[in-house]
Amino acid sequence: MLLGLDIGTGGTRAVLVDQRGKLTASAAVEHVAFRSPHPGWAEQDPEDWWRAAQSAIRSVIATARAPRIDAVGLTGQMHGAVMLDAAGEVLRPSLIWCDQRTDEECDWLHAEIGRDRLIELTANPALPNFTLTKLLWVRKHEPQIFARIAHVLCPKDYVRYRLTGTYAMDVQEASGTLLLDVAHRRWSSEVARIAGIPESWLPELFESQEVCAKVSGGAGLAAGTPVVAGAGDQGAGAVGMGILAPGSVSVTIGTSGVVFAATAAPTRDPLGRLHTFCHAVPGRWHVMGVTQAAGLSLRWLRDMIAPGVDYATLTAGAAQIAAGSDGLLWTPYLLGERTPHLDSNARAAFVGLTASHTSAHLVRAVMEGVAYSLKDTFTLFAERGIPVKGVRLGGGGARGPLWREIQAAVYGYTSDILVAEEGAAFGAALLAGVGVGVWADLEAACAAAIEVAQQIVPDADAVERYAVGYQAYRKVYPALRGIQG
Repeated sequence: MLLGLDIGTGGTRAVLVDQRGKLTASAAVEHVAFRSPHPGWAEQDPEDWWRAAQSAIRSVIATARAPRIDAVGLTGQMHGAVMLDAAGEVLRPSLIWCDQRTDEECDWLHAEIGRDRLIELTANPALPNFTLTKLLWVRKHEPQIFARIAHVLCPKDYVRYRLTGTYAMDVQEASGTLLLDVAHRRWSSEVARIAGIPESWLPELFESQEVCAKVSGGAGLAAGTPVVAGAGDQGAGAVGMGILAPGSVSVTIGTSGVVFAATAAPTRDPLGRLHTFCHAVPGRWHVMGVTQAAGLSLRWLRDMIAPGVDYATLTAGAAQIAAGSDGLLWTPYLLGERTPHLDSNARAAFVGLTASHTSAHLVRAVMEGVAYSLKDTFTLFAERGIPVKGVRLGGGGARGPLWREIQAAVYGYTSDILVAEEGAAFGAALLAGVGVGVWADLEAACAAAIEVAQQIVPDADAVERYAVGYQAYRKVYPALRGIQG
């Protein structure tokens, strides 16, 4: 049995996968909601992740009647800054991925290093989401905390530390810190030096499938159980969907939304609109575009107009509305936006409201607006010559028929739905299996574990309507930016 553990934003999920690549059990435990003491701030307590991880592990083992766990793979939310002292104690709550407070630190990095040079070194510009900018904020605003830092980890790597006592990180996760030389898969001494981050703070790096630690005991796992490096949620999720080779693309809608494409070499966007990271597959890279508030947009709307209603009920009325929502548009910038605008101050809006629009129109417009935002990444792929041979849909946005159909028509590609799209935890379990020799490589693991259940062919009339709608959508951000100044 292989254990995959996903330290998400809203909760931790544990899955067990057997040697045939089949899911045998799963369990999930919610986290305490992240704190936002000021607008744009987002913090979580790492101890709460560890509490949830222990509970999820024990629960999934109990569900499967205490099987022997042969290996563990970890994944989770990326970019969060976990700061530990020399004794391994947490110094302050983690600034997580969606925290937007570090605009000044981004500007400082671009001034000190040069924006083009930073992209050359790390394949990415400075963005508030990335770990390094959060460390610099703490240096400026909490110098007494900064002075005590001895170790810096990301969320899943903190849970691994609690499981094993080992400070480690995989190169895919490290790509999102802004401290990695992505092209060469090693820490960037130049960026660390200029930013004033001691390299001694940074954990040892591994490829995602490498065994990097062993369980020291506790959480229901036997001491000595191998633990592989794993990957951030997007890297592990791509493995779990079989997005391994150039031309393969996934679109996942969770709290955020991500369009992910595998590449054979690091493919930089000179404007930094796409993220370029190491893939969880050794010797490969990936590019991805991110919509900050994808599934979050629909949850926000539900909580505003129909609190407590399940999503199937919420979207039933929207399915009766024609493609294009009768001219109503939604820009999903509830948390600022990453791709393609790189604007933490972007703001969400409904545009084109009339007296004839209903709550069902609002729901459909939100679903379409998220898809338009994700299509922006496909537009950049075409611009950069990144091939798209097929699309696989995952996350909550692939679980309802309406959002599947909207996405296929907006993107304009026949889209695969998998038999069991189990997300990042499933991919982490497959990485663990490769690490201990259950499969020879990730291609073999995915061949055993992944099966296409359905293909969604875009509706021709909807494709035409959405082509018009997308052009209108692309005019909204510049107009909003002009209003907001």
